[in-house]
Amino acid sequence: MGIPKPLVQTNQAFIFISVLLALFIHKAILIIPLTIGIYTLITKQNPIISIGKRWLSKPLNKYPQEDKDQQIFNQWIATICIGLSTLFFYFGLNVLGYVFSIMVLAASGIALMGFCIGCFIRYRYLMWKHKRANVQS
Repeated sequence: MGIPKPLVQTNQAFIFISVLLALFIHKAILIIPLTIGIYTLITKQNPIISIGKRWLSKPLNKYPQEDKDQQIFNQWIATICIGLSTLFFYFGLNVLGYVFSIMVLAASGIALMGFCIGCFIRYRYLMWKHKRANVQS
Protein backbone atom coordinates (compact mmCIF):
# COMPACT_ATOMS: atom_id res chain seq x y z
CA MET A 1 0.00 0.00 0.00
CA GLY A 2 1.15 3.52 -0.75
CA ILE A 3 1.13 6.69 1.28
CA PRO A 4 -1.63 9.25 0.67
CA LYS A 5 -0.22 12.24 -1.21
CA PRO A 6 -1.47 14.83 1.33
CA LEU A 7 0.60 13.04 4.01
CA VAL A 8 3.70 13.04 1.80
CA GLN A 9 3.17 16.76 1.24
CA THR A 10 2.78 17.29 4.99
CA ASN A 11 6.17 15.65 5.54
CA GLN A 12 7.71 17.75 2.75
CA ALA A 13 6.28 20.91 4.30
CA PHE A 14 7.59 19.89 7.73
CA ILE A 15 11.09 19.41 6.32
CA PHE A 16 10.92 22.68 4.39
CA ILE A 17 9.68 24.73 7.36
CA SER A 18 12.03 23.17 9.91
CA VAL A 19 15.12 23.69 7.71
CA LEU A 20 14.02 27.24 6.92
CA LEU A 21 13.57 27.97 10.64
CA ALA A 22 16.99 26.45 11.35
CA LEU A 23 18.63 28.71 8.81
CA PHE A 24 16.94 31.88 10.06
CA ILE A 25 16.50 31.25 13.80
CA HIS A 26 19.00 28.69 15.10
CA LYS A 27 20.92 25.85 13.47
CA ALA A 28 20.11 23.51 16.39
CA ILE A 29 16.55 23.22 15.02
CA LEU A 30 18.03 20.83 12.42
CA ILE A 31 18.15 18.20 15.19
CA ILE A 32 14.34 17.88 14.96
CA PRO A 33 14.06 16.80 11.29
CA LEU A 34 17.29 14.81 11.66
CA THR A 35 15.90 12.85 14.62
CA ILE A 36 12.57 12.26 12.89
CA GLY A 37 14.39 11.20 9.71
CA ILE A 38 16.58 8.71 11.56
CA TYR A 39 13.56 7.34 13.45
CA THR A 40 11.67 6.99 10.16
CA LEU A 41 14.52 5.13 8.47
CA ILE A 42 14.94 2.74 11.40
CA THR A 43 11.25 2.00 11.99
CA LYS A 44 9.81 2.72 8.52
CA GLN A 45 7.18 4.77 10.38
CA ASN A 46 7.18 8.55 9.98
CA PRO A 47 5.77 10.41 13.02
CA ILE A 48 4.81 13.42 10.88
CA ILE A 49 2.76 11.20 8.58
CA SER A 50 1.24 9.37 11.56
CA ILE A 51 0.15 12.66 13.12
CA GLY A 52 -1.08 13.99 9.77
CA LYS A 53 -3.46 11.04 9.33
CA ARG A 54 -5.67 12.54 12.04
CA TRP A 55 -6.56 15.49 9.82
CA LEU A 56 -7.52 13.59 6.69
CA SER A 57 -11.26 13.69 6.10
CA LYS A 58 -11.52 10.65 3.80
CA PRO A 59 -10.32 7.06 4.16
CA LEU A 60 -6.60 6.78 3.31
CA ASN A 61 -7.23 4.75 0.14
CA LYS A 62 -9.40 7.54 -1.32
CA TYR A 63 -6.40 9.83 -1.80
CA PRO A 64 -3.84 9.58 -4.62
CA GLN A 65 -1.09 7.27 -3.39
CA GLU A 66 2.67 7.76 -3.40
CA ASP A 67 5.08 4.81 -3.49
CA LYS A 68 6.34 3.95 0.01
CA ASP A 69 9.73 2.70 -1.25
CA GLN A 70 10.22 5.98 -3.09
CA GLN A 71 9.37 7.95 0.04
CA ILE A 72 11.89 5.93 2.07
CA PHE A 73 14.52 6.66 -0.62
CA ASN A 74 13.67 10.36 -0.44
CA GLN A 75 13.86 10.23 3.37
CA TRP A 76 17.36 8.74 3.11
CA ILE A 77 18.50 11.63 0.92
CA ALA A 78 16.96 14.29 3.17
CA THR A 79 18.24 12.71 6.38
CA ILE A 80 21.80 12.31 5.06
CA CYS A 81 21.86 15.91 3.83
CA ILE A 82 20.41 17.26 7.09
CA GLY A 83 22.87 15.12 9.04
CA LEU A 84 25.81 16.41 7.02
CA SER A 85 24.56 19.96 7.40
CA THR A 86 24.29 19.53 11.17
CA LEU A 87 27.81 18.10 11.37
CA PHE A 88 29.26 20.85 9.22
CA PHE A 89 27.63 23.56 11.34
CA TYR A 90 28.84 21.83 14.51
CA PHE A 91 32.44 21.78 13.26
CA GLY A 92 32.29 25.39 12.10
CA LEU A 93 32.21 24.57 8.39
CA ASN A 94 29.31 26.95 7.87
CA VAL A 95 29.52 27.23 4.08
CA LEU A 96 29.11 23.45 3.73
CA GLY A 97 26.37 23.50 6.38
CA TYR A 98 24.46 26.08 4.36
CA VAL A 99 25.03 24.21 1.09
CA PHE A 100 23.49 20.99 2.43
CA SER A 101 20.66 22.81 4.20
CA ILE A 102 19.80 24.78 1.09
CA MET A 103 19.84 21.58 -1.00
CA VAL A 104 17.22 20.09 1.35
CA LEU A 105 15.26 23.33 1.37
CA ALA A 106 15.29 23.48 -2.43
CA ALA A 107 14.38 19.81 -2.89
CA SER A 108 11.49 19.92 -0.42
CA GLY A 109 10.24 23.23 -1.84
CA ILE A 110 10.40 21.95 -5.41
CA ALA A 111 8.64 18.74 -4.31
CA LEU A 112 5.82 20.82 -2.85
CA MET A 113 5.49 22.45 -6.28
CA GLY A 114 5.16 19.04 -7.93
CA PHE A 115 8.60 17.86 -9.05
CA CYS A 116 10.35 15.21 -6.97
CA ILE A 117 14.12 15.37 -7.33
CA GLY A 118 14.53 12.16 -5.31
CA CYS A 119 12.11 10.41 -7.67
CA PHE A 120 14.14 11.56 -10.65
CA ILE A 121 17.40 10.36 -9.06
CA ARG A 122 15.90 6.97 -8.16
CA TYR A 123 14.38 6.55 -11.62
CA ARG A 124 17.70 7.30 -13.32
CA TYR A 125 19.49 4.90 -10.97
CA LEU A 126 16.98 2.10 -11.65
CA MET A 127 17.28 2.67 -15.42
CA TRP A 128 21.08 2.55 -15.19
CA LYS A 129 20.89 -0.62 -13.09
CA HIS A 130 18.46 -2.22 -15.57
CA LYS A 131 20.65 -1.36 -18.58
CA ARG A 132 23.72 -2.64 -16.79
CA ALA A 133 21.98 -5.95 -15.97
CA ASN A 134 20.91 -6.37 -19.62
CA VAL A 135 24.44 -5.71 -20.90
CA GLN A 136 25.94 -8.30 -18.55
CA SER A 137 23.46 -11.03 -19.48
